Order: sequence, then C-alpha cells, then structure tokens
Amino acid sequence: MDDMSPKSSSGRFRKWFKRKHKNKQKHKQPDPYNYLDGLSDGEDEGDYIMEDVYISSFEMDPCTSTNELRIFVGTWNVAGRSPVGSLAVDLEEWLKPQDAADIYVLGFQEIVPLKTRTVIGAEDPTEATNWNLLIGKTLNENFGCPWLTPMLNPVSSDNYQYVKVPDCERRASFSGVIDSTLMRGRWITQYHQQLVLGGSKYKLMASKKMVGVFISVWMKKELLKKYCVSNVKVSSVACGIMGYLGNKGSVSVSMSIEGTSFCFIAAHLASGEKNGDEGRRNRQVSEIFKRTSFPRSAKDDDNRHPLTIFGHDQIFWFGDLNYRLDLEDNLARDLIKKQDWKALQGFDQLRQEQEDGGVFEGWREGNIKFAPTYKYSSSNCNRYSGGLPNRSGEKQRTPAWCDRILWYGKGVKLLSYFRSESKFSDHRPVSAQFSTQIEVMKSTNSRFLDKETNFHNIMPPEQIGPSINNEEGKPTLLSLIVKDTESSSTHMQVDTNS
Repeated sequence: MDDMSPKSSSGRFRKWFKRKHKNKQKHKQPDPYNYLDGLSDGEDEGDYIMEDVYISSFEMDPCTSTNELRIFVGTWNVAGRSPVGSLAVDLEEWLKPQDAADIYVLGFQEIVPLKTRTVIGAEDPTEATNWNLLIGKTLNENFGCPWLTPMLNPVSSDNYQYVKVPDCERRASFSGVIDSTLMRGRWITQYHQQLVLGGSKYKLMASKKMVGVFISVWMKKELLKKYCVSNVKVSSVACGIMGYLGNKGSVSVSMSIEGTSFCFIAAHLASGEKNGDEGRRNRQVSEIFKRTSFPRSAKDDDNRHPLTIFGHDQIFWFGDLNYRLDLEDNLARDLIKKQDWKALQGFDQLRQEQEDGGVFEGWREGNIKFAPTYKYSSSNCNRYSGGLPNRSGEKQRTPAWCDRILWYGKGVKLLSYFRSESKFSDHRPVSAQFSTQIEVMKSTNSRFLDKETNFHNIMPPEQIGPSINNEEGKPTLLSLIVKDTESSSTHMQVDTNS
C-alpha cells in the first residue's frame, strides 16, 4: 500500500500532524527540546526531513531478537515393561534433571507388549499415565517442588495437549483440555490438574500414545510466563502390520514458541536384520512424512501454524529406528570390544542410507561415541544377546545402534549425544542435549525508532503517555498513541535518549 495514501497508518499520521499543527506554529513558544518546532505545512522537500525519519522507522519490520533454549531429547524402548518404583533411579540417571533443561522431550517404544490384544484392541491409557507420573515426579522432586499424590484410580488420557489462553499477554495462565472421547465423557481430574496446573517446576505440554509408541513433552513453568507458547498439537501415524496397524509408526508433537515452530517425532520402525529390511524402514519414514499432519481448528489463534513436518523451523526425529550393522556378528563384536566406534559406523545402515539418499537426506546426527544400544541379553544384564557359544533360548542378534536422534533445521546446536546404562530393558536409553535459538518479538504491538529524535508535543496532552526524564529533566521516553480509525490503535515507543 502507498505510504501517502490516507488509509495507511503513515498517511493518517501525516494528515493528523498537519491538521493539529497548521495553525499553532506561529503562536507557540519555541521548545528548546523539540526539534520539530520549525516544521511548517509547506510541501517543499525540507518540510519532511524529520517526518520521514519517523515514518521510515514506523514502517520498519517488527524488531526481533534470538533467545537460547536448552532441549533434552531422549528415546527408550522399554520392551513392554511397566514402570516400577525401582525405575526412578534409572530415570533420574537418564534425564539428569540436575542439568535442568528448559524442555524435556521423551519418546518411548513398547510401553505395552506388542501382542494381538494391544495392537488391534482399544487404546488403554494406563501405561501412559504411569510413565507421565514417574517422569513428572523425577523432574520436579529434584528441585524440591511439591508433587501431589494422585487420587486413586484417576480417570486418565493418553492424548493430552496444552491449550493456550488466547491472549498472549496472559502468558502465566493456561489450561488443559483432555480428549473427551478418551476421557469417556468426563473432564479434567485432580490427577491432570496435578500434572498440568500444579505448583511444579515442569509442566506437561503434550502427551500422545499409539499402542506402544509414546511421546511426552515437558516445559519449565517459567517459560510459559516469559514466552508465548501456541498451537500445541499431536498427531499419530500407524504403519505396522498391513501398513496401517499401530505396532509400528510414530507419534508427533507440534508447537510454537514465540516466532519459532518445533516438531518432535517419536518413531518405532520395522525390525529385522535381513537384506532388504532397511528398505522397509525407509518406506515407513516416507509414510510418516507424508501422513503426519497438524490440521487447523476453530480453537487456534491468529498465528498460522505448520500443517506438515517440513513446515516447521526445527525438527527432531528420534526413536527405535531399527537400522542395523551390515557386518558379520563376530566382526561387529570385535570392534565393540576395541571400542572402535568410527570403524563400526562405517557399517551402519542408517549412515549408508543417508549417504545414498535413501532416507533422511540433509538431516544431521551427532558423532556416535558409545556402544550399540541393542540387543542386550535380558534385564539386569550387561551382555549382548547371542554370540558364540550361543546360550540356550537367546535370540541371535548382531549388536546395533537401533536407538537414534536426528534433527533438521537452522538454529540447532548439539551439546551432547550419549547413552545411559539402565538395565531395565534389552535397549539402552539414548539422549541428546541441544541448544536452540528461538525468534522473539521485542514487542508484539510496537514499532521502535532508533533515531535520537524528540517528539515532545507532537500529540495533544491527553494522548501522550508517561515520559521518563533524564537528570536534566529532558524527556527520554515517550509513549505515543496513534489512533487507527479503521482498526485498533497502534502503540509506539520512541526512544529519544541522547
């Protein structure tokens, strides 16, 4: 739109400025601190020197800055085992809550046994509830925060997502909404209030379960006061048996923090170490990319959110991806004994498929400096399954880095990539800590002027906000309100400190 048009903000400002000052310039006393006192209503070039400084600043894009967030991403195949009290020590060692990340994103596989009843039957939220309870307890009790005892037999849901209060100015307030179908018609309970609204340090932002695949996202409560967090959504893609059952697939979370959008995908891909099995995994990745969606709804705010995975600024994909080592079992075990991780990575299927362009082209992963995470003999054992001599009843599996964490997008820096040593299942948990940059608006409804310009007396007294004076009594900050006759008013802060 033309800046000189009467309908534009700058055009209205010029019109208002001329009307208010046309007949006042010859009557008013010069103000030594007002550099615009000499302005007249003439149309010559000199008349708009200072006005053009103002208008050009007014029309600038909103000022933004970048802030750092620490994100912990973890993945763990728990082999169908339920969380028990003794697991708390292992979970604490895995999450390392003393390092206090801003956001914890945890993906699990096989939180229920992958049997016919669990794969084709109705979803049971019990295990998701138990895992969320243990995660919340681990994250919050380490900071001395209260963690209420849940009510007995709470009505629970495996599909929770945070819902933002529409007004971003009320960042400290938020509410949780539970999927009414999974809640069997009943709304939020004391248990969910504890997880979401209680006095804890970390809040549950999103939680989604599909058969055995489960994702749980937690954020520091203080971030909800500091930043505008919006459009938190979940999605699931089942691509297991017959291509549509949930024994394999993904659960994903989409969310925006200020001006940066995030997507977190927890996946469990096809197993098997036969030739060609890597192709099945590649196809499942493609299906997840194609079918994951975060559709808009009537409850969304005015900020348009990404609808697909690649629409996000920063993307994290993690889980039991099941890519194996293209190497004979005995040779793989020899390299493991030597801890020659670099040589071993040369046989890693995932790296090979990436280099060949078969999957995750352009994605990044940290340098692997830890032993393969699968398959261990049994719980409470630190020995790989199989090998020679093969023990009776044990599956012969070549050790592999099945559990992986990858990312895509700008503004992401890997800080660490490691495995933990819990013997809870036949997989070892894997974690990555990231430093991410988010784009933050300095003011959602403001324009800032960087010129050392004093606009005292531009507006009539009733429209001038409070000023901040320096030691000499000169105004250094004016709050100006320009009334928009077609919509709401625009608030401008003018920095005139010299």
